[in-house]
Amino acid sequence: MASSVLINEAGDVILSGLADPVPWWSFTKTVLAIGALRLVDQHFLTLNEPICGERFTLSQLLRHEAGLPDYGSVSSYHAAVAAGERPWPVDELLAVLEVDRLRFEPGTGWAYSNIGYLKVRQLIEQASGLPLAVALRQLVFAPAGLATPRLAAMPDDLAGVQMGSAADYHPGWVYHGLVIGTVADAAGLLRALMTKNLLRPDTLQAMLNGRPLPEHRSRNHPDPAYGLGLMLRANNPHDHPLGHSGEGPGSRFAAYALGHKIAAVWTAPPSSLSAEAEVFALLS
Repeated sequence: MASSVLINEAGDVILSGLADPVPWWSFTKTVLAIGALRLVDQHFLTLNEPICGERFTLSQLLRHEAGLPDYGSVSSYHAAVAAGERPWPVDELLAVLEVDRLRFEPGTGWAYSNIGYLKVRQLIEQASGLPLAVALRQLVFAPAGLATPRLAAMPDDLAGVQMGSAADYHPGWVYHGLVIGTVADAAGLLRALMTKNLLRPDTLQAMLNGRPLPEHRSRNHPDPAYGLGLMLRANNPHDHPLGHSGEGPGSRFAAYALGHKIAAVWTAPPSSLSAEAEVFALLS
C-alpha cells in the first residue's frame, strides 16, 4: 500500500495511489519548526537567546542540539504502544526520561530528540496563546493554502485516515503532536516554504543552516546535516533534497524538496518500498 505525489518545476501535481489523509509522523517536526519560526518573525519568540528557565535556545531545540533525551530508545514506551495502552501523562514521561539531566551541554553535541520538539510545541502554545491545533492552522496551514492538514490528538481523530497496520493507534503517543493530511498537502507545504515567503529570507536561511552529521552518512544522505526541522545536505542545502522522513506503527512517510520540485510518499505493508528512497527516486 502506498501513496505518492510529485510536484514538478511547473507546478503540475502528479498523484499516484491513495488520496486519503495519512499520518505525517516526524514530518510534523518540519511543521512545528515553520510555526515556531513564524512566531520568531512576529517577535513572539527569539531564536538564539536562552529560553526562560532553560540552558538551551529555540534554534538548539529545532536542530536537536539541546542535550535532551528521546523516548525512542525506551523499551517500556514501545511496549505500552504495542499493548494499546493510553499515552502516559507528560509529567510521567518526563520523569522516566530524567529530562532535567541534560545529556550534553547545549550546542556541543547532537542527539535526535522528540522531547526537544515537545518543548517546541509548548513554546508555540505559550507564545501564541493558542492550543497547538489552532496555532498550526493559523501559523502554517492557512498561510500555505492547505486544506487537509490537522492535528490528531485522540483515536477518533484518525477516522478516515490511512494508518496501515496500526488501526488502533493512539496519536497521543506522539508527544510533540501528530499532523495528518494528504501526501499532496505535505508536498504543498514544502513548495509554499520555498516559494510563498512563509518566512522572512533571513529566517529561511537560518532554517537551512544545518549541523553536519558525517557519522550518519547513508546511501540516501551522503553528506547529511540537520537544520531547523529539516534534513538536508551539509555543504549545499540547495543541492540535495531537503525535508523530513518519519515512521510510526504501521507506516512510513517522507517529504522532500529539490528546488521547486517536490515529492512526498507514504508507504505501509504489504509494500516493501522505503518512503524516503521512493521520494529521492521521484526527485532524481
